Order: sequence, then C-alpha cells, then structure tokens
Amino acid sequence: MKMQIKSLIAVAAVSAVVAAGCSGSKEKTAVASDSIAQETVTDADIRGQWYIENIVFNDSDYVRPEEAVPGVRQYINFEDSTYSIMTNCNTISGPYIIKGDSITLGAGLMTEMACDNMATEDALRRILPDIATVDIENDTTVRLNGTKPAECILLRKATTEVK
Repeated sequence: MKMQIKSLIAVAAVSAVVAAGCSGSKEKTAVASDSIAQETVTDADIRGQWYIENIVFNDSDYVRPEEAVPGVRQYINFEDSTYSIMTNCNTISGPYIIKGDSITLGAGLMTEMACDNMATEDALRRILPDIATVDIENDTTVRLNGTKPAECILLRKATTEVK
C-alpha cells in the first residue's frame, strides 16, 4: 500500500513539473506578438478559366498537356469555392480554399473513362493533393506550387473560355 502511495505522489510531481513547463507565460507571448509587425495578406484571386500549360514534378518528370494531346485545350476553372478540371476525356472537381497565397484543393469527384492518353489525368492525380501555394504573375499566369520545391502546375489565363 505504501508503495502505491509513493508511486502516485511521484506521478503527480512529474505531471506538475511537465504542466508548469508547458504553460509558459502569457505576458511573454503578448509582448512577442506585439513586437512582430502584422501584415495583412489579401487572398489570391484566381477565379476564371486557366489553360494547363505544364505539370512539373522535377526537371525530368513533367507533363505538357498540349504535347500529350495536341489540339485539345485542357483547363482548370475556379469559381467561388470550387474548381473543375477538364482534361482530354475526364473531369475532376472539388472544393478549394485560398488564404493569402496558401491554397488547399480538396478531394472531389473524378470521371473515370478510359482514354488513349491519360498522362494529364495521371499527373493531376499525383500532384493535386500536394498543391500548397499559389503565385500570380500579371493576372495572366498562375503557378500552383507543390510541397516539394520543383512541383507545380503552370496555368495560363484562357483568352476565350472553352465550354
């Protein structure tokens, strides 16, 4: 019985030390946050239709949809909070969220028709879950960046929307 009480006291003492170490000082946190300049970043606006120019995994692993299926416009359309992608034979759609330059493309629906060339669909299935940030250049070019340094999807603003 004495051994159980000693064990209980030891566990309580260790818990108290851990709790005290994790709590920190709220005053220090407030001072630190006041000293950092707060910058408001506006959300990137990528609404509209964008041609898929290139899907890049690294220098030697990429897909250029126009080269894979010449003459077929493959594109992403961003509306309000949803995206839809039209490839040479399948569609992918789902929700997206933009906060500043961060973007999350949620899992959605995909048609699964068999096609002669599925390089674009295969590349999109690989890269979409890893897309993390968005860069916009001159309102005509968008780069959706992956979590790995070279990963990205390069998009060009559609001059005439494809339906």
